[in-house]
Amino acid sequence: MASSVGASDVADLPQARAKPRAGLVLTGGGARAAYQVGVVKAVRDILGNPVRNPFPILCGTSAGAINAATLAVYADDFPRAVANLLEVWEHMRCEHVYRTDALGILRSGARWFAAMIWLSRGNPASLLDNSPLRDMLAHSLPFERIQENIDAGALYAVCVTASGYTSGQSVSFFQGGSGLEGWERNQRIGAAVVLKQEYLLASASLPFIFPAVKLHREYFGDGSMRQIAPVSPALHLGADRVLIVGTGRQSRDQVRARSNVYPSLAQIAGHALNSIFLDSLAVDIERMERINRTVGLIPKEKLEASNLMLRPVKVLFIAPSQPIERIATRFIHDLPRSVRFILRPTGALSRAGSNLASYLLFEESFCRALIDLGYQDTLARESEVQEFFK
Repeated sequence: MASSVGASDVADLPQARAKPRAGLVLTGGGARAAYQVGVVKAVRDILGNPVRNPFPILCGTSAGAINAATLAVYADDFPRAVANLLEVWEHMRCEHVYRTDALGILRSGARWFAAMIWLSRGNPASLLDNSPLRDMLAHSLPFERIQENIDAGALYAVCVTASGYTSGQSVSFFQGGSGLEGWERNQRIGAAVVLKQEYLLASASLPFIFPAVKLHREYFGDGSMRQIAPVSPALHLGADRVLIVGTGRQSRDQVRARSNVYPSLAQIAGHALNSIFLDSLAVDIERMERINRTVGLIPKEKLEASNLMLRPVKVLFIAPSQPIERIATRFIHDLPRSVRFILRPTGALSRAGSNLASYLLFEESFCRALIDLGYQDTLARESEVQEFFK
């Protein structure tokens, strides 16, 4: 798939960034992000286990931000970076991401319930306590290595996106080489920072489920919220080709099914999360394809003589070949008993409500199944991957 990017995204691109660079865009999706690890593993094998990081530009949102940051930290040794991701995700447990002990669950749930029935004037932070994730990031990611890799030329830029609850802006926090400048577009901006765990926690803060994080002057939540152009940060940072990894099946031939049963709370919540994590990406890719077709109609000499800074961008999009929510139904019983207890009333433990459960199913069995799916899906497109890196 080849596409192009509009002038609004590259008008400020300095000549210093004209060097061809591949970008990797990892989207959000909670536990679904394990699929991304399988894709990256397959890329490693297809390219013959290269030591050099094949993605000078790394962009991530939500759980994808954590995966992108891990690749950035170990950008000087790509096999080590992939091995680190596999080590974490193949042994993942819910307790590594949020508190699953009965006391922790009851305490968070009680605050939420008290606020809902006006017994407490304070705002409940979240339904779940993700302090274990904070601890895991602090112990496993030496963020100072990001700048070392940038200085050594193993990495050009890394970016994580979060959504501001007050401003409503989608903010892409990036750390990169000299010459990179921030950008400002309608409801989305790019800000140069020195990345640390708070930015990852903010980007991965699932709405209602995990607490918002204060960065600078504002509270931020999951980066997939209000992210109308998920691919844009990679292009602003200078990528001329982008590998995008989705966490949901993109189908254009779905048929509406008849239903006489009122949707459960889990169905509604899962539908909302799918809208946040999947829809904007599909629209962005479709828009890029449309721009590409339009640019193809303009004679090359006229395009070069004009002030329209349009350039072709090669895009490879890899997404699950199977519905992840159906895979989740096979492993829902692996959720901790306390988590099943609070999810059962919502209908999340049924097949119809498994969408919601799939975002919280940080369990080894489910994650390994998604890693394997991502690996097989990518190997099935080996020729496209090889063409992408030519």
